[in-house]
Amino acid sequence: MNGSEKFIKVCIVEDNNDIRESLRILINGAAGFQCRRVFSSSEEALMDPHELDTDIVLMDINLPGKSGIDCMIDLKKHLNQTQFMMFTVFDDDDNVFKALSSGASGYILKHTAPSQIIDMLSELYFGGSPMSPEIARRVVASFQKSRISKDAELLTPREMEILTLLSKGLFYKEIAANLHLGVDTVKKHLYHVYEKLHVQNKTEAINKIFHQKP
Repeated sequence: MNGSEKFIKVCIVEDNNDIRESLRILINGAAGFQCRRVFSSSEEALMDPHELDTDIVLMDINLPGKSGIDCMIDLKKHLNQTQFMMFTVFDDDDNVFKALSSGASGYILKHTAPSQIIDMLSELYFGGSPMSPEIARRVVASFQKSRISKDAELLTPREMEILTLLSKGLFYKEIAANLHLGVDTVKKHLYHVYEKLHVQNKTEAINKIFHQKP
């Protein structure tokens, strides 16, 4: 790449020396990329944030001292145009959703293949929100769960279980077989569901709980 062409500039915040150096070599060796700075802690990265001329920060979460998420929150106050990619071993809901809600635009795990890391950094730079498959599945599952109505709190676990199976198109006999219940027991549970939700039939109940359009 000649001097007139633009690099995608990346900074790395990672406390593991071997990982940090491997990332630096990987990024500098990729066409169109340049590793601008590397830091071993949040405190180092925050020493002079105005001087960080970078498009992307590749950020570990479990850092000594201030966490990577807190570091990102502080850096975003100074780097309005910079994108943040979390690069971590943590795939638990707390870290994933705290990072994304705090401003991360991407979230990848450390077992990601080197070629995929470069592809994901490029995707992030050009407006995408790349995530490791495990992380994307957690986000989707959370979104699906959030679409369940508050009315679900009125139902017992068994009633919710029966209504969920009903929403998937199962017949009463199939639901009874799945749950090892009698058909009359299934119908009795549904009667209580309709009573609690103030609806007349299964379609109205499903729509009210799962926000599905009729």
